[in-house]
Amino acid sequence: MHKRPAFTLVEVLISITLLGIILPALYSSVDLLHDSNTHLFEYMQKSRNEVQISQTLFLDIASSDGNITHSNGEFDHICMEHTQNSLYGLSLAKVCWIVLKKEHALLRIEGGVFHLPLKEDERVEVDLVMKNLSLFDVYRQKDKVVVLLKQNKQEPVAFMVQGITQPQVKQKKNPNKVKKRSQQNVSGKRPS
Repeated sequence: MHKRPAFTLVEVLISITLLGIILPALYSSVDLLHDSNTHLFEYMQKSRNEVQISQTLFLDIASSDGNITHSNGEFDHICMEHTQNSLYGLSLAKVCWIVLKKEHALLRIEGGVFHLPLKEDERVEVDLVMKNLSLFDVYRQKDKVVVLLKQNKQEPVAFMVQGITQPQVKQKKNPNKVKKRSQQNVSGKRPS
């Protein structure tokens, strides 16, 4: 019968020692990779939230009828009187984006008809969009609206919406002028 060679005790002790050296290094690299993935995931979440916020505000402005008001003062805000971009299924919604100065929070308010400041009986949906806001500026010139957003310790976000025209105000015709013109055309003379 032929004997199979076996590991000696010295060989087993050497392999255990090598594993004792390699495994902690391998564990620390796996731990480092896990921390890196966690930070990347958090960054991607923040980035995705910023994109969603910017996209929603962009669509609110772009889908509006052009009747947009904005103000800097007690609370910075931008309001679209009629927009088709509704998060709550309204056919035409009034949407306001407001910065609360004390909390440095950005809110999105959507409803049918409401006035700022809100009254208790007005039915609206209020969403907290962003906390720790350090900048919210809106500039409007002719058909362009520029929005600047910045959260503390984050990169600023800026975008521009073009082609936003003011709604045309229909002038009421004066019935007296129409009568006078028709009398002038019939008689050929000016009425006195």
